Amino acid sequence: MILNDKLKIFLITFSLMFLPICGYAKKAPDSFANLAEILSPSVVNISTTTLIEDRKNNMPAFPPGSPFEEFFKQFQEPNQGKRRAQSLGSGFIIDKEGYVITNNHVIENAEKIMVILHDDKSFEAEVVGKDPKTDVALLKINPKNTNLKAVKFGNSNDLRVGDWVMAIGNPFGFGGTVTAGIVSARGRSIGGSYDDYIQTDASINKGNSGGPLFDMKGNVVGINTAIFSQSGGSVGIGFAVSSNLAKQVSDQLRKYGRTKRGWLGVLIQQITKEIADTLGLKNTDGALVSSATENGPAFKAGIKSGDIILKFNGTRIKNMNELPKVVAGTPVGKSVKVEIWREGKIKTLIVKLGELELAENNNIIDNNRTKNQTKSFPKIGFEIKQLDNEDIKKYKIKEFTRGIIISDVKKNSKAFNSGLREGMLIVRVGQSEVSDLNVISNAIEKAKKQKRNALLMLVNFRGSNRFVAVEIF
Repeated sequence: MILNDKLKIFLITFSLMFLPICGYAKKAPDSFANLAEILSPSVVNISTTTLIEDRKNNMPAFPPGSPFEEFFKQFQEPNQGKRRAQSLGSGFIIDKEGYVITNNHVIENAEKIMVILHDDKSFEAEVVGKDPKTDVALLKINPKNTNLKAVKFGNSNDLRVGDWVMAIGNPFGFGGTVTAGIVSARGRSIGGSYDDYIQTDASINKGNSGGPLFDMKGNVVGINTAIFSQSGGSVGIGFAVSSNLAKQVSDQLRKYGRTKRGWLGVLIQQITKEIADTLGLKNTDGALVSSATENGPAFKAGIKSGDIILKFNGTRIKNMNELPKVVAGTPVGKSVKVEIWREGKIKTLIVKLGELELAENNNIIDNNRTKNQTKSFPKIGFEIKQLDNEDIKKYKIKEFTRGIIISDVKKNSKAFNSGLREGMLIVRVGQSEVSDLNVISNAIEKAKKQKRNALLMLVNFRGSNRFVAVEIF
């Protein structure tokens, strides 16, 4: 009897151990068919025509100024040396009036954009607005007598890692293709200042770009934008712009025809453990201000170099990457509280935000980055500087408008032998994104303290990223 009682207690206890797991676990969908049937009419194919330079040129080549050059020009057609190329992408309808969302890279430089519905009806589209920073574009078609079916944005912040999601798009021109998977991660950054990507293992391929990622309620939680792949095909790592970011951007594009982001006017860097210890901080939360743009919003409010921004408009800043996104999403002209750490004390300042796009157009941001400021590392053998317009022209840089560029590398130095070359952009050092010159200095000092012989750098050269292990001892 005593044994039976003990056995009962064991069985009850054993079963209770699994109750929390069963309580949180969600049953996998039996089928995605109902959702796919309801949502597919809202997903469109996008066909673009672009005029591009044709590398093939059948005309003979002559030195500049040659009389033969002028002779052959009279037989040359106006568009000879150029050709029209077509490409395909995806999009989705967000309003019955004919508003369609896609990726900026799908329609970039297009001469003609056609939106093709699920029933093969096609309409020429005009660009309402586009935002290269988040890769979001808003199109408008005239549906005439066609009854369009729109989808709604969901709250991407409600997504949890492991939730089921479904993608519909136009991979490789196969329209109306449905794939499914789970949320693999949230809040991913792949190099941009405003990145907020949902990572998913739902199959995403070429042509899926611009298409929607749905939750199981049929709400759009992301715009399928990019994949990580060495072969060009899906390997189960896809990225979708979060719906909260996409909605914020598309609303501005619809209202203004462009984005209007909040602008604080600071250059920031990541807080390392060493910096935190030096400043008396308990952790590495926050963003370290390396400089404030002269007469910018932060400068006027009294924010200085060396301040740590801990909170912005009530939002705690956990790391450097969060601040630009929070600031950008705050209305232009709004006065907000900024909590900073200065000289061992917390201080709250009031900042009235400016507009990022106006600051960029007026060159306020670039002018306040110390021009021609360089930093050299003679023992390693290279020199770096802030990227400027002259560098962009000199090295024919297209992907970046700001950053840190290698301005000089000594031959046979440690830097040269490691693979660093003049004209390379330094994207990342170790785990830190490179926003200013000090990031690299701090990373080198940290590596020396940890007695590491090399530092891992992610560099971009002629449009391609690659890692370089640089010897520092």
